[in-house]
Amino acid sequence: MGIMTGKTVILTGGGRAVLKDGKCGSIGYGIATAYAKEGANIVVTGRNVKKLEEAKEELERLYGVQVLPVRADVSAGADNESVVGHVVEETIAKFGRIDVLINNAQASASGVTLADHTTEQFDLAVYSGLYAAFYYMKACYPYLKETKGSVINFASGAGLFGNFGQCAYAAAKEGIRGLTRVAANEWGKDGINVNVVCPLAWTAQLENFEEAYPEAFKQNVHMPPMGHYGDVELEIGRVCLQLASPDFKYMSGETITLEGGMGLRP
Repeated sequence: MGIMTGKTVILTGGGRAVLKDGKCGSIGYGIATAYAKEGANIVVTGRNVKKLEEAKEELERLYGVQVLPVRADVSAGADNESVVGHVVEETIAKFGRIDVLINNAQASASGVTLADHTTEQFDLAVYSGLYAAFYYMKACYPYLKETKGSVINFASGAGLFGNFGQCAYAAAKEGIRGLTRVAANEWGKDGINVNVVCPLAWTAQLENFEEAYPEAFKQNVHMPPMGHYGDVELEIGRVCLQLASPDFKYMSGETITLEGGMGLRP
């Protein structure tokens, strides 16, 4: 019996991604693994159905939990309330409850300067990140209120430090930080724990960023003092697990910065 047995997690951007060396290359999948090891039933969403199905197959086979993959894409021009509403409806139909919402999904055109950014590129970041968090939080609120649940959102050092070539990404992530603090203030009375995590982990997305935009990568991505990037399961997934546990309820509203080997740093 794990600490999350019988509980249900909605995890956006939860598809399985792999690094060039074959290791897990997705923060979302690292989080899913940490929760699955503790017995949680998991709803994984994303745009790539194949990656969602791969996540389902491996997590169910290895950890004996139930995984519900639901394709969902929050984007400009879409009926996003219906998109998110469908995910929540499917979740309740299968599991009957929502205990944790993790807004991890984010797309962006990193490496493109502000002067060269297009409206479409800006929309991509803001809709997939900020708007998605907004819609999921609204839709999940009644169920999180019932379970005294948790929300874990993801921001980034790109916004904290103004990274070169990441204007839309930084804007979306700073918007998520503000949204998180407001929710922590408004939902605290309902017993809902709300936090934001700013991680630095070696992922397939970061690997691709280095290859596509080497100069922007050098300016923005620096090796943490401990000499390694965060492990997507051990140093990010397990922190997200802690943030949803009763022992961490007092931390609602905090920004947690995660760097390789550095643990929790509010």
